[in-house]
Amino acid sequence: MVKRVFPMLPLLLVLPAVVCFVSFADAGPVSVADYSGPIRVACIGDSITFGAGIRDRAKNSYPVQLGKMLGQKWEVRNFGVSGATLLKKGDKPYWKQRAWKAALDFKPHIVVIKLGTNDTKPQNWKSQGEFVADYKDMIKTLSGQDPKPRIWICKPVPAYATRWGINDKTITEGVIPKAEQVAKETGAEVIDLYKPLSGKAKLFPDKIHPNAEGAGLMAAEIYKVLTGKQPPTKTPPGKKAPSRPAKDVPATAP
Repeated sequence: MVKRVFPMLPLLLVLPAVVCFVSFADAGPVSVADYSGPIRVACIGDSITFGAGIRDRAKNSYPVQLGKMLGQKWEVRNFGVSGATLLKKGDKPYWKQRAWKAALDFKPHIVVIKLGTNDTKPQNWKSQGEFVADYKDMIKTLSGQDPKPRIWICKPVPAYATRWGINDKTITEGVIPKAEQVAKETGAEVIDLYKPLSGKAKLFPDKIHPNAEGAGLMAAEIYKVLTGKQPPTKTPPGKKAPSRPAKDVPATAP
């Protein structure tokens, strides 16, 4: 009888960890009716989330535009940090930035992660073997919050040139496949930002960072996934959009 019990112990020890990852994912759009107050959305990311290079980023970064699209029921905040990496051994790990603690303290109901672009730099990608484990650790930390948030991970936008070590080859052949693996193994949901921004080099003035229009396309894609609806038409000039503007936490300037 004892021989039959011991082989089951490893499975029993592993099972809680599996449940921790998989149980938080709910397929489909967010049901606004399930929330009594504002739905808090944390946009975690790098300079592209921060809005580096965007004219008047305080009004035009993708989190701000997303907040305007979503409206008063939602509270969207920008936790982007220029140069940040997902990799803990990267040259600027998101884990060590004030924005990471601020994002956790925000107690979000929804988390949108757009990291991986800076990880493609050669000095960072040398630790690619730890990318999946680090991503899963981030999701585990977030999913351990109260309230337990729904988590979406984004496929990065294209890189239209190799600059600062950032390159599209590693994005498409390294980061995106690993992000898909993370989603499969954790139950996290996926937002594809690569495809909607493909073939739109003109929206990337420095070939890496999208301009306000490009950030708007990012926001629209995220909006569609979160709500299951097409994004609202642009607010006519002079008319105030019904929204809670995203708030920025201190971050390294672009």
